[in-house]
Amino acid sequence: MNTEYGVTAGIDVHKKWLYVVVGDPDAPERCWARCRVGSTTEEVDGLRKWLQQRKVTTVVMESTAHYWRPVWMALERQFTLWLAQAHSNAAPKGRKTDYADARRLVKRLWAGDLRLSFVPEADQRGWRELTRMRVQYTREIARLRNRVEGLLEDSRIKVSGLLSDLFGTTGRRILQALVVGDKIKPHELAALADPRVRATREELERALDGKVEPVQRLLLGQILKQVDLLEQQIEEIEVCLAQELKAQQEVTERLCAIPGIGVEAAQAIIAEMGPAAASFPSAAQAASWIGVCPGRQESAGKSTSDTSPKGNRQMRRILCQCAWAAIRSKNTIWEQQFRRMVPRMGAKPAVWAVAHRLLRVIWIVLRKGVPYVEYGPVAENPHQLQRRLTRVLRQLSLRGINYSLILASESPEGGA
Repeated sequence: MNTEYGVTAGIDVHKKWLYVVVGDPDAPERCWARCRVGSTTEEVDGLRKWLQQRKVTTVVMESTAHYWRPVWMALERQFTLWLAQAHSNAAPKGRKTDYADARRLVKRLWAGDLRLSFVPEADQRGWRELTRMRVQYTREIARLRNRVEGLLEDSRIKVSGLLSDLFGTTGRRILQALVVGDKIKPHELAALADPRVRATREELERALDGKVEPVQRLLLGQILKQVDLLEQQIEEIEVCLAQELKAQQEVTERLCAIPGIGVEAAQAIIAEMGPAAASFPSAAQAASWIGVCPGRQESAGKSTSDTSPKGNRQMRRILCQCAWAAIRSKNTIWEQQFRRMVPRMGAKPAVWAVAHRLLRVIWIVLRKGVPYVEYGPVAENPHQLQRRLTRVLRQLSLRGINYSLILASESPEGGA
C-alpha cells in the first residue's frame, strides 16, 4: 500500500449528497470515519472544516457529471485533490453502496489503481470555458445555416448553388428581402447581388424564382435573428478571451509561428494544455493524454490492436484541423512529411501521424519556451541538400540504379 498520500478522504459525489470516508493508513479500516453531507455551499464549507479537524491532506472524488466541480472549487486551496474516472472505481456486481464507493476510492488511490483526470488551475478553467463555448456557438451557427438551406429548398429557391457563402453580403441581403417582402420579384432580388458575384443576373433570377410561404418566412426571420445573436456573442467571447490571455501574448505568437496554427487554435491549445504545458513532463505523456498516439492492446506477448486511445476530444479536434492546414502550407516540413507518408499509409492515417508530430512540436514550444524553427525545403542550405542527395543516390545504387552527382559549384561552366 502506498502511504505517501497520508490521511485521505474519498468522496462519492451526488447531486444533493456527498458520501465521505476518511482513511488513515495507520489505523484499521473499521476505525475509518465517515459522514454524509449536503452539496450546498454552507454544507461543503462545514465538510472542509470537518476534514481539517481530522488532519486530512489528500482528497479523491469521482467525476460525476458536473456535480464534482463546486466541491473541487471549495476544497482546492486546502487539500491535494485528485479526480478519478468513474469506470476505474467500478464495484463488483451486487456489492455497491455509496460509502463502499468512497472507501474504494481511498484504497485504490493508495494502490495506484485509479485512472485520474487532469484538472487545470482556476484561470485555465476559465479559458477553457470561453474557447469551448466559442466552438459550441460556431457549431450552432452551422446547424442554423443548414436549416436555412432546407427552408430555401422547400421554397424552390436555389440561390445557394450560385453563392460561395449563403450568409455573405449578397446572401444576407437576399435573405432579409425574403423575410420582409412577400411579393418581391426575382429580378428585384437579383439586383441585390454584389458586383463581385460570378453568377450572371439571368442565373440569379432563375435561381430566385420561387415562393416563400408565410410559415417559412417566419422561421427564416427567426433563424436570421438567432445567427446574428450568436455572431455577436462570439465577438464578445473573443474580446473577453483576448483580455484573459493578454499575459500569454508571447506564447500565442510562438504557437502561431507553427504552420497550420492560427490565433483561435493557439488560444484553444493554451486553454487545454496550459501556457507552459507544466502538467506534462514529456511529449509522450501529452500525446497519451490527448489520445493522438498509437494505442496498445497486448495479451500473451501479441499486440491485437494499435487503435489510438480515447483522450481529450477538444485537443484531438484542434490538432486534426491544424494538421490539415499544416500539410497545405507550401515548402514546409509538414507538407514534405505528408507526401512521404501518403503512398504508404493513405491520407487520413498520414494526417493523424502529422498531428502526432505537430503535438510534439507544440509541447517543445510550450514547455521549453523556444521559438519554432522551420526545417523544411525553404530552410535547407546547400550542405543539407547535398547530404540528402547523396543519401538518395546511395539508396538508388543499392537497387542497381547508378547516377552521378554533379553539383552546380563543381560544374565546368560554374553555373546551374
